[in-house]
Amino acid sequence: MDNQGVLGIFSYLDVTVNAVKKLKNEGFKNLRVFSPMPNHEIEHVMDEPESIVRFFTLFGAMLGAACGVGFTVLTSTDWPISVSAKPIVSIPPYIVIIFELTILIGALSTLLGLLINSRLRRNTPKSMYDPRFSEDKFGVMVTCAKDKVKKVEEIFNSEGAEEIKVDGV
Repeated sequence: MDNQGVLGIFSYLDVTVNAVKKLKNEGFKNLRVFSPMPNHEIEHVMDEPESIVRFFTLFGAMLGAACGVGFTVLTSTDWPISVSAKPIVSIPPYIVIIFELTILIGALSTLLGLLINSRLRRNTPKSMYDPRFSEDKFGVMVTCAKDKVKKVEEIFNSEGAEEIKVDGV
């Protein structure tokens, strides 16, 4: 095991953000921030790339629309019912089915994309997670080489971490 996990626990948002900024400036890239609530300042300082869930939604919606068109057109041509001089395949009555399948498959694709990209499958060391992160504390976890643990601890101490935990990852 070459890497170590270092966790700093903070009480205030601004010191957490400052610690993350300082770690990024020192070149640490494998950071994970725990927060009791979603916060734009943390998202901004983490500078994560945009989510690709929207592409799952777009692909699912297009697939749903295609399924809606295919379902209605193939059904009409397979069991043709002639009503006066109207065409067998007429788009306006199919719009409701196309719309519903677009929304249904788009929503299911969004859920799938969210589950895949939410990193639920990524295991966080249980010893590094603190239940106080769900209440009122902030945490910054850094995975780094063993020789850089002291540097991370210095940064956490200089930014006012209440507690620092070190564990193998």
